[in-house]
Amino acid sequence: MSELSGPPQPMPSQGGGSPHRGGGDNRSFAQDIHSVTIHARQRTFYIDLKQSGNGKFFKVSEKSRGGQKTTIMFDSEDLDQFIAAFAEMKSKL
Repeated sequence: MSELSGPPQPMPSQGGGSPHRGGGDNRSFAQDIHSVTIHARQRTFYIDLKQSGNGKFFKVSEKSRGGQKTTIMFDSEDLDQFIAAFAEMKSKL
């Protein structure tokens, strides 16, 4: 896991849950490749790159201070579309 403002750190090569979310069992269907954590005001965001038998995908989770968690997942092939959308949004700030 790496922090957004810190240098990237390698992830362990075995699958299973992510330690920053209380996982840890080996029943997970996907292997962790890399994770980044973003601490932003009242929320924490976790961005995970994972691999399953169907290929690589991203899992983006948000956890509020109240403990509520929301997660989306998208295929790695769609990353450029997300980057373009965020760049467009940034240009409107």
